[in-house]
Amino acid sequence: MKEKLEAIKSAALAKMQEAGTLDALNEIRVEFLGKKGELTSVLKSMKDVAPEDRPKVGQLVNEAREAIEGKLEEIKKMLAAKQREAQLAAEKIDVTLPAKKPVIGHRHPNSIALEEVEKIFIGMGYEVVEGPEVELDYCNFEALNIPANHPAKDEQDTFYIGGDVLLRTQTSSCQVRVMENQKPPIRIISPGRVYRSDEVDATHSPCFHQIEGLVIDKKVTFSDLKGTLAEFAKELFGENTKVKFRPHHFPFTEPSAEMDVSCFKCGGKGCRFCKGSGWIEILGCGMVHPRVLTMRGIDPDEYVGFAFGVGLERIALLKYEIDDMRLLYENDVRFLKQF
Repeated sequence: MKEKLEAIKSAALAKMQEAGTLDALNEIRVEFLGKKGELTSVLKSMKDVAPEDRPKVGQLVNEAREAIEGKLEEIKKMLAAKQREAQLAAEKIDVTLPAKKPVIGHRHPNSIALEEVEKIFIGMGYEVVEGPEVELDYCNFEALNIPANHPAKDEQDTFYIGGDVLLRTQTSSCQVRVMENQKPPIRIISPGRVYRSDEVDATHSPCFHQIEGLVIDKKVTFSDLKGTLAEFAKELFGENTKVKFRPHHFPFTEPSAEMDVSCFKCGGKGCRFCKGSGWIEILGCGMVHPRVLTMRGIDPDEYVGFAFGVGLERIALLKYEIDDMRLLYENDVRFLKQF
């Protein structure tokens, strides 16, 4: 029995010397000291040893176990130290290197342009109002003097959700709600997202932004409209900016006009940016139609007003000389970080 225990101890010590990893060392522990290990099997055979020899054999087994466990612990500490050294070498950090700068975002070109427009009109005494993007046909069309058979109401142009519920095609619906709930004088702008069934290209998108303006008061004239928009253009595009009004038609204003601004690239001389005309179309406007006022319970004999609407993307494209509207929505950081 003594010879057998010495052989087991020698075999265990020899294998431990060859162990190169903690996992291999653990396998050796299980092989010799586990429930089915060689030393454990010797203990199980104690029943076959004569009673008078059992104390001596038990002592020999314990000595062999202590020797194996002591060597296991010694080699375990050595292998753990080597593993730690290798890990530190592999994960070495040079604390003298400069830290990585955090990437900080900033406002989108649309947001920058919108804040500038809002600042201009707030400075002129206007209030900024918002309304729902899911709107009623009445507020979006009928209350703005757009009849049921008007082409703008065609399903090819408008996203209908069901019945008389739709995605608003203009933020003029905000003006309708303000006129319903607020007595004149009224002086507001209503920026927001609008939806139209357009194909995506360099100048169109099914989802874009508009800024509509409305003024209702006594003795308001077309001259007030022209003066307001001329001041707006100068604040936005530069002090030397000139404006030009061309007759147009909108169902909710009468008379109506399109407003152009002198090209801020060439000063009106004509260039590639303004296609040689010296002018750039910027917005539509006009005096509020008396029928619109009447439908809102406002006496057109006592109050008059003007309205205007401009595309926010149009301003951003012009102001930052962007030639493709899709760039505003593609979330390309290489493009957006320029602003």
